[in-house]
Amino acid sequence: MENSTEVAEFILVGLARDLELQIPLFITFFLIYLITLVGNLGMLLLILLDSRLHTPMYFFLSNLSLADFGYSSAVTPKVMAAFLTGDKMISYKACATQFFFFVAFITVENFLLAAMAYDRCVAVCKPLHYTTTVTTKVCACLALGSYVCGFLNASIHTGNIFRLSFCRSNVINHFFCDAPPLLALSCSDRYITEMVIFLVVGFNDLFAILVIFISYLFIFTTVLRMRSSDGRQKAFSTCASHLTAVSIFYGTGIFMYLQPSSSHSMGTDKLASVFYAIVIPMLNPLVYSLRNKEVKNAFQKAVGKAKSSIGFMF
Repeated sequence: MENSTEVAEFILVGLARDLELQIPLFITFFLIYLITLVGNLGMLLLILLDSRLHTPMYFFLSNLSLADFGYSSAVTPKVMAAFLTGDKMISYKACATQFFFFVAFITVENFLLAAMAYDRCVAVCKPLHYTTTVTTKVCACLALGSYVCGFLNASIHTGNIFRLSFCRSNVINHFFCDAPPLLALSCSDRYITEMVIFLVVGFNDLFAILVIFISYLFIFTTVLRMRSSDGRQKAFSTCASHLTAVSIFYGTGIFMYLQPSSSHSMGTDKLASVFYAIVIPMLNPLVYSLRNKEVKNAFQKAVGKAKSSIGFMF
């Protein structure tokens, strides 16, 4: 038996120790987070207010914006506070809470992207049956299922990791509480914990990727059968934004998590995590708004109404 003391708080190493970089990094992350908030909450509000966007595709997109806002907010404010104040301490409970909500909303996004692929598949492959297939009830069930799976997954991983003993050190070589750096601090046997993470994350990602792959296989098959070039272009344009979001999300996620712990380089993981946890939530609303005429029109309509209201007041 070796003497050990359980930690009550952790120290986050962060992204940079150079004091001269703290303010520039704070400004950078503040701007990214501001764009994330405005983009995602703006997209959510726009979809709620414009009746023309009350369709299954935009219903899923509004939930995607909520998920992006959720996991970005779980990480970025603490990172910015550390840059501004230099306080890198995080309590044990706060660390577990941050990890829980990050994993929950990341998983929600994972399943929402799969649901969106199914929605696009039905829209392209069976347009005449779209309204009777992708009903309000089906959309609600798919969205609710995404949230249930997300929070159940987060509960499993949070309980799985935070049941371990952390007695080697309380210094987390990362900028937020994530699985790989936390496992590196544990003095418990990590084999079962790592296997649970690998199997559960692998199943979640594999299931969603399989749904997306099969959906797009049907989509591409249908598109290739179209005789009209306009029809092909329209079909591809409706899927382009979703494919872009899928490629960014899964590309970084697979690189981060589906590799053995011995292969992890914390420096590389930090850079990947910045993109995964902070940049992607900013990119998604930009990808969907810049490539979508209906969103642009809804935004212009909302701006026009706002100008009219301001003009009427004065």
